[in-house]
Amino acid sequence: MERLYPNLILDALRTVRYPGNGKNIVELDMVADDIRIDGNRVSFSLVFAKPTDPFMRSLVKSAEAAIHTRISPEVEVTVNTVTPQAPVEKAPLLPGVKNIVGVSSGKGGVGKSTIAANLAVALAREGYRVGLVDADIFGPSVPKMFGLEDTELYMHEVDGRQLIIPAERYGVKVLSIGFLVDKDAPVLWRGSMASNALRQLIEEADWGELDYFLIDMPPGTSDIHLTLVQTLAMTGVVVVTTPQEVALADARKGIAMFQSEKVNVPVLGLVENMAWFTPEKHPEERYYIFGRDGGVRLAEKLHIKLLAQIPIVGSICDNADGGTPAALSDSISGHAFIHLAHEVIEAVDERNSTLPPTVKVNVTKK
Repeated sequence: MERLYPNLILDALRTVRYPGNGKNIVELDMVADDIRIDGNRVSFSLVFAKPTDPFMRSLVKSAEAAIHTRISPEVEVTVNTVTPQAPVEKAPLLPGVKNIVGVSSGKGGVGKSTIAANLAVALAREGYRVGLVDADIFGPSVPKMFGLEDTELYMHEVDGRQLIIPAERYGVKVLSIGFLVDKDAPVLWRGSMASNALRQLIEEADWGELDYFLIDMPPGTSDIHLTLVQTLAMTGVVVVTTPQEVALADARKGIAMFQSEKVNVPVLGLVENMAWFTPEKHPEERYYIFGRDGGVRLAEKLHIKLLAQIPIVGSICDNADGGTPAALSDSISGHAFIHLAHEVIEAVDERNSTLPPTVKVNVTKK
C-alpha cells in the first residue's frame, strides 16, 4: 500500500458526489480540515448543514468505499459527522425599543444635531414614544436645544439594576454626555473612553418602551460609529448634508461607510439641510445661498431616498438657542420637520417590510 497523505485522501473523496446537485463533497466544503493519518489508519469529518440530512449515512459509506477503492482496502477509515452549531442569539440590548435610527453627517456644521432634535420632537408630536441620545461626544449640543443644560441626572433601581433616568422634555426622553461634563470645558477623551461613555449612556439607562430611539451621531467616520453599529441592531440611518459640494463629498463618504460590508447599516435616506433661505414674512421667496439641489442630485446618483429639504429660517436658530425646537411651532420650519418625520416613518416601515416575519416590528402611536 502506498504511503498515505492528505491530498491522496482528498482526491479519493472528490469522486463522492452529493445526490441531487452533482457536486463532489470536497467541492461543497463538506470535508473538514481535520484529516488525521496514523500508519494505515485515516480519520476525518464530514460537515452536514443539518443533523437530519437524509443522505448522511449513504455519504459516509460512499466516502469509506472511495478510499478503499481508490487507495487500498487495507486502509482503516473512521468518518465522523458534524453539523455547524447554530449561533446563540443574544437578547436585544434595548428590548423595549422598536426602531433605532441614527442621524449622521459626513462633516460638522451641516445642522445634524438640529435635524436630530427636531425629528425627535416631530415624531413625539405625531404621537410616538421617542428617545434621543446625544452620541456627539466631543460636541454635545442637544442639552441646549432642549433647554436642559443644567439638568442633573438621577438613578433608580429596575429589576435589581441601578439605571440612569433620562431627562424628558417635549415628549422626548433625552440623554447626553453634556449632562455629565462641564459645558464650558472641552471633552479631552481618547476614542476608547468616548466609546465606553457612550455605551454606558445607552446600556445603563431606563429607556422603557420606545417606538423610535434616535442617535445624534458624531460627524465624520470614527470608531464611535463602529461602537454603535456593533452594540445596537440599528434599523437604519438618516444622513444630513447641505447643498454645497464640499458637504456633498463628505456625505458621500459617510453613506459609503454605512453601506460597507463592515458596517452594513441601511441608509433610510438623505436630508438636505439649509436647502435655501426663506424670510419668515415672505415664505414664497427662496434664496439658494449654498447652491441649489445638491442633495437632490446626490440622492438620485446613489439611488437613495431624499427625505426632505429643510430651509434656513431665522427662527430655527433662535428656537435652538432658546431650547424650544422649531418642530414645536406652526411655522415653515415646523411644517418641514413634521414632513421629515412622516418620511422617516415611511422609510422605516418600508425597511421593516423587507425583514423576515420573526424580526418585523409594528409601531403604533401611543
